[in-house]
Amino acid sequence: MILPIVAYGDSVLRKMGSEIGKDYPNLKELVSNMWETMYNANGVGLAAPQIGLPIRLFLVDTTPFSDDADLTPEEQKQLNGFKQVFINAKIETESGEEWPFNEGCLSIPDVREDVNRKGTINITYLDENFQKQHKTYDGLLARVIQHEYDHIEGILFTDRLSSLKKRLLKSRLSNISKGKIKVDYRMRFPALKKGR
Repeated sequence: MILPIVAYGDSVLRKMGSEIGKDYPNLKELVSNMWETMYNANGVGLAAPQIGLPIRLFLVDTTPFSDDADLTPEEQKQLNGFKQVFINAKIETESGEEWPFNEGCLSIPDVREDVNRKGTINITYLDENFQKQHKTYDGLLARVIQHEYDHIEGILFTDRLSSLKKRLLKSRLSNISKGKIKVDYRMRFPALKKGR
């Protein structure tokens, strides 16, 4: 089932996600709905807060990035077919040089800005079978994971912009929260009683 994506301005996007257990209600169905919702909106990642749930759950499928001609064959191979559910994730370390990449977010449609992030992460998480994983990711894959991880920490990519950039975006962000934007996927706007 395709769920509405929560728009910028909703308080759920600012909450620190709670950890969940194997007994979380309808978890398998929730994950399935999140994949369907993400693909419907042409995303490469989706976090539970973006569908209104303040829990530590996000998923990533970087396959759409793998055909980018600017990437090396090794980078394309790393991204192609990478599809993972992250439960109760914790980034242990971030290392390497910070580098900019143009980011966007399904909760903040039509806003894209360069964000600086470190190139390598070490992360511990549970997969969808609740098996503990400890992995190191780098490059674009690390970046997508960092972006989704921020969501379960109550952080948006716009928080990582300079104060000048934030001021320049203020009216656009306000319009998003009021539903004054056209999108081709279901959204729920904080300033409206009903999403569309």
